[in-house]
Amino acid sequence: MSNATNKVIEYDAISKVIQGYLDGAKNGSGEQMKPAFHKDATIFGYIGDDLLAGPIQQLFEWNDQNGAARELQAQITSIDLNNTVASVRLELDKWTGNRFTDLFTLLKTDVGWKITSKVFHLHPEISH
Repeated sequence: MSNATNKVIEYDAISKVIQGYLDGAKNGSGEQMKPAFHKDATIFGYIGDDLLAGPIQQLFEWNDQNGAARELQAQITSIDLNNTVASVRLELDKWTGNRFTDLFTLLKTDVGWKITSKVFHLHPEISH
C-alpha cells in the first residue's frame, strides 16, 4: 500500500472519530461522545470569563445538560497528520445557539485514533 493510500485511510479514521464526537453533540449525549476520547483526555477553554479546564468528563456533563443540538453545523477545516499523532481544527455553528472553534490533538492507540485534548474558543454572540 502506498504512503498516499495510508494517509487517506488515516484521514478517514480521524474524521470518523470527530464524527462520533459530533453525533454525541447533536444528540445531547456525553455517553455517545466518550468513545472518541482517550480516558485521560482533557478540555480547556473559556465560557465568558470562566476557564473550563481539566478532565474531559466536564464536556460530557455539559453536553448532557445542554441537550441535543439538532441544528449543529460543523466543518473540519484542517487535519495535520504525522504518523501516530494528529491535530484537527473544527468549526461549529448553531450548537444550541453557540459558535465554537475546537482544536483537538489525537493519538493513534492500539484501539485506533483517540482525542487526547480539546481546546475550544466560544465565539461571542453577535447582535443583529
